[in-house]
Amino acid sequence: MRKPLNDIRGIVFDLDGTLYVSPSFATAIQDAAADCIARIKSIEPGEAGRLLADTRKRMIEERDEIPTLSAVCSELGGNVRDLHTYFASCLQPEDHLARDPRVITLLENLSKSRALYLFTNNNTALTNRIIGYLGLNGLFRRIYTINDSWKGKPDEDMLDRILAESGLLPSQALFVGDRYDVDLRLPEQRGCPVYLSQSIEQLLRLEELLKA
Repeated sequence: MRKPLNDIRGIVFDLDGTLYVSPSFATAIQDAAADCIARIKSIEPGEAGRLLADTRKRMIEERDEIPTLSAVCSELGGNVRDLHTYFASCLQPEDHLARDPRVITLLENLSKSRALYLFTNNNTALTNRIIGYLGLNGLFRRIYTINDSWKGKPDEDMLDRILAESGLLPSQALFVGDRYDVDLRLPEQRGCPVYLSQSIEQLLRLEELLKA
């Protein structure tokens, strides 16, 4: 958080790793991606997992930023729509997540004075299941998923769309996410305040920071 927060009228949250943290679900997603690449390449899932890791490392070195899983899979010949169709069919977030009443209370309190939005690289089907299981239904004025553009964050066009549809000036829109390169760098470059949150404890500090 690097800008004054007294003008915040809306908050745009990331989902995975921000409103919940689950290493086991993150691993399940990586495993599902490896399965998908294994089918495309006609290789074993273990080899596909190593290929994903090596490709991510190469992309980081070439681009000096951390690529999303969708970007890595696309680099290997995967199709983003097909990847997320597979995710929606095989992933079971309910097996990995736990509802946290503190997060529900935080968002309920924030929603009383500000418009809340969700902007995630996850697909619509899994997003709806996750927010329902976490008890966050009805708290977001609008939910944006990868289904809206089939292009993962950072996405300049989707950022413009969110600001336009929300009616928020950049200075009025706080972006909250767990990955600076993916969730926050582009909004900050546009003049939006940003908050990096990589644990629930960091997320819960947001209410006090907004009161300061």
